[in-house]
Amino acid sequence: MTTSLIHIAAALLIGPDGRTLLVRKRGTRAFMQPGGKIEPHEQPVQALARELDEELGLLIDPAQARYLGAFSAPAANEPGFIVQAEVFLLNIDVSVSPAAEIEEVRWIDPTGDGGLFLAPLTGEVILPFYRATCLDSRLKDCCP
Repeated sequence: MTTSLIHIAAALLIGPDGRTLLVRKRGTRAFMQPGGKIEPHEQPVQALARELDEELGLLIDPAQARYLGAFSAPAANEPGFIVQAEVFLLNIDVSVSPAAEIEEVRWIDPTGDGGLFLAPLTGEVILPFYRATCLDSRLKDCCP
């Protein structure tokens, strides 16, 4: 049995107050990191820059994106698929607005779930990784 993969680039966006930005796509329930599919001709960080501009009107300098790693989980909106995300950490200090297929944005404290229904990749993988590596006082130098 083969598993169908969706390869994406995603951002762990951290605001000046330490909260992280999550998005919800139109017609879905789950909140997740912003980002999207990597086109065949793109490097992951280039795909991330494109997607953040399209989805949130957020222009980033790809050189400022810190690569955290590749993470996988069941896809929130495509049953039977696994999403494999190249995840980047970015600190931002600008406002964002939902655009394209994004219906809602929420800033949450990354130590919890903000009372939101989270995509498996966000709730079970990325936020726990961030808590363990970047919020742990012994490892604080791992993140900008």
